Amino acid sequence: MKALSLFSGGLDSILSVKVIEEQGVDVIGIFFETSFFSSEKAAQSAYYIGLPLQVIEITDRFLPIVLSPRHGYGKGLNPCIDCHKLMFKIAGEMLKKEGADFIISGEVSGQRPMSQNLRSLSLISHDSGFKDLILRPLSAKRLPETLPEREGWVIRERLLGLSGRSRQPQIELAKEFGIKEYPAPAGGCLLTEVVFSRRLKDLISRDPKFSQRDIELLKWGRHFRISEETKIVVGRNEKENGVITSLREGGDTVLTVESFPGPTVLATGELSPEEIKLVASITVSYSDAAIGQSVVVGLTRDSKHWTVLAKGKEKSNFYRLMI
Repeated sequence: MKALSLFSGGLDSILSVKVIEEQGVDVIGIFFETSFFSSEKAAQSAYYIGLPLQVIEITDRFLPIVLSPRHGYGKGLNPCIDCHKLMFKIAGEMLKKEGADFIISGEVSGQRPMSQNLRSLSLISHDSGFKDLILRPLSAKRLPETLPEREGWVIRERLLGLSGRSRQPQIELAKEFGIKEYPAPAGGCLLTEVVFSRRLKDLISRDPKFSQRDIELLKWGRHFRISEETKIVVGRNEKENGVITSLREGGDTVLTVESFPGPTVLATGELSPEEIKLVASITVSYSDAAIGQSVVVGLTRDSKHWTVLAKGKEKSNFYRLMI
């Protein structure tokens, strides 16, 4: 028998794989990657436990869910229930191609109030279209029997009945399996982060046809909304300056202070003369130039380069513009 594991790389997903492998089932790890969550942790954990891992990019299928989730958001813009439904659906579509028989995940009943209560787990399984083939080894004894259990592909008595938010049972089980390395519990999804969600809401409300580049920009620097059509991204260090420069597209304006260390500032949209003065002042204010000192700021837009003089101000003058 073979199972596909929705593998996040966290302790729960590691343990779910081990519990199923212990019953003689081959397991392939699957990580569904988007612009909002990376496969890095999953890849490290899979390597550590010797799990074959496939990383599959699903941003195109995931974005419509982010924009309009049937079951709403969590604390940020995280559509957890709809997200999990999509992942199980895609995994189900992969079963035949991978020669696999069923799907497992590390979900624990009651661990997350929105997406891992009994009702949500049942809803996710049902709406994915593969309800009877989805097995959650860590909480199986608290959930209805699935086809793999009824058919004897796995022995239900050797599965677990974990519930709740305490991680102590998982930690003890990890010791039994000899697992000493696993990441600290963390969501890993940018959609759960307050600042990122606020920036994404701003982007969606102003530009429903946003691009992949626009999403990438949300991850870096300080963001300021200058007008309905224009926002700027201000680099906070050398690394961010480099990333912001690499994400520049035609029509963007890039500003830098010419005589002092400071940020790379990227402005999207057309800048009016007054907006150029404002953005140049923000650029100087976040540089090493003294407050009130007149400084030369270089601007580049497509093939055009020019300079303006600007004075730095107290950063508090611009907080009202910050996203």
